[in-house]
Amino acid sequence: MLLTIDVGNTHTVLGLFDGEEIVEHWRISTDARRTADELAVLLQGLMGMHPLLGDELGDGIDGIAICSTVPSVLHELREVTRRYYGDVPAVLVEPGIKTGVPILMDNPKEVGADRIINAVAAVELYGGPAIVVDFGTATTFDAVSARGEYTGGVIAPGIEISVEALGVRGAQLRKIELARPRSVIGKNTVEAMQSGILYGFAGQVDGVVNRMAKELADDPDDVTVIATGGLAPMVLGEATVIDEHEPWLTLIGLRLVYERNVSRL
Repeated sequence: MLLTIDVGNTHTVLGLFDGEEIVEHWRISTDARRTADELAVLLQGLMGMHPLLGDELGDGIDGIAICSTVPSVLHELREVTRRYYGDVPAVLVEPGIKTGVPILMDNPKEVGADRIINAVAAVELYGGPAIVVDFGTATTFDAVSARGEYTGGVIAPGIEISVEALGVRGAQLRKIELARPRSVIGKNTVEAMQSGILYGFAGQVDGVVNRMAKELADDPDDVTVIATGGLAPMVLGEATVIDEHEPWLTLIGLRLVYERNVSRL
C-alpha cells in the first residue's frame, strides 16, 4: 500500500493506494503546531483499524509520498517517516525530486509543490494543453502546455476565506453556510451572500480560464479544464468551462511522483 499525504494550508488529505486504485481517503485539519509524535498518533488512529492494514503503525504500508505547502508540517512529517516508517521508502516533494514536468517559471522553487503535483497528474490523465483549477484555501489556476510543461498560473482568494472576510469586515454581515441559494436574486442577506459567493466564483472561473486558454493554445477549445479541491463540487454546476472533475488529482500526482523516484532512493 502507498500512503499519500497532501498538506494544504487549511486541510490535509491522505489517500491509500493499492496499485493505481485509491482504496481509502481521509481529510483532517492542518495544524502547524502538531509535533511528529502527535502526527504519528493521528495516523495510527486513522489507519489502525483499516481492514487492509495491520494493527501496528506502518503495517501494510510499502511507500509514502508527501507534498506540503506548510514548511513546519513538512518538517514534522519528515520526522514521522524517519522515526515510525524508517524501513519504508518515502518521497517528499521538494527541489531535486523528479516529476517529469518542466517548470517554465522565473523562479521554479517558489511554485507550490501541490501545484506541480497537480500538473503531473493532469498530464498523465488528460495530456496537454490543460488548466487545473484547484479550489482550496486559495483558488489556483495552473497551466500545462501541449508538451507537458508547467507554464504558470493564477492565484485568487479562495471561497472560504472570502466568506470569512465578508463576515469579519461587514458590519451587518456574518459567516454563512456555503450552500446554493433558492435563486440568484437573494430574498434575504444570507441568500444574497450565498448567491454572490456561488455565482461570483463561477463567473471568476469562467473568466480566468477563458483568458488563460487563449494564451495557452491556438485553439482554446483544445484545452482540457480539470477541477479539483474540496470546494470544487460547489462550483461545478455553474462554471461552464470545466471539462473534468478529479477530486483526488493531487493524490494521484503523488503516486506518480513516488513511482518516478522510488527506484532512485
